Amino acid sequence: MTALEAVRARQSWSKVTPDAPTREELLPLIAAAGRVADHSALQPWRLIELRGEDRVRLGRAISVVRQERDPSTKPLRASLLIAVVASFRPSEKVPRWEQEAVASGVAHTLSLLLDEAGWGVMWRTGDYTRSPEVAALHGLGPDEALLGWLYVGGKPDRSPGSRREVDAAPLLTALPG
Repeated sequence: MTALEAVRARQSWSKVTPDAPTREELLPLIAAAGRVADHSALQPWRLIELRGEDRVRLGRAISVVRQERDPSTKPLRASLLIAVVASFRPSEKVPRWEQEAVASGVAHTLSLLLDEAGWGVMWRTGDYTRSPEVAALHGLGPDEALLGWLYVGGKPDRSPGSRREVDAAPLLTALPG
């Protein structure tokens, strides 16, 4: 499959099976995803693997933020969650927004690689990603921000749904004037 075919075939899988890649299967995909454009090679990102009881702990932290009595079951929708963290590095040349863009690029590239490897993936976010409770659970430092989680599991024996084609023509414009 070419890169163009992989991107065109990508779908978000809101429901996945309990299967998930092992850490050993993830490592080469993460190494490849880390090749995104990265001004000054700062590697301003890291990933946190959540499995088993970790997902229950996340559900409890989310419920605290949302002031709900029962733990959120959202983190239980996949056997593997990969937290995407922007780890900002001191730099006079590379602003924070650009470093966050690198972390986002790693997450998106990893989702493409996981999809191509046969895994169902969905990038989930929420207002609680930037909460102190959820940050503490993930062990985030003062110069880090949680961008969300890749929910990863097996692809069920059904279509994830349809995606409309992007009409690129109006999105690619010439410089005005």
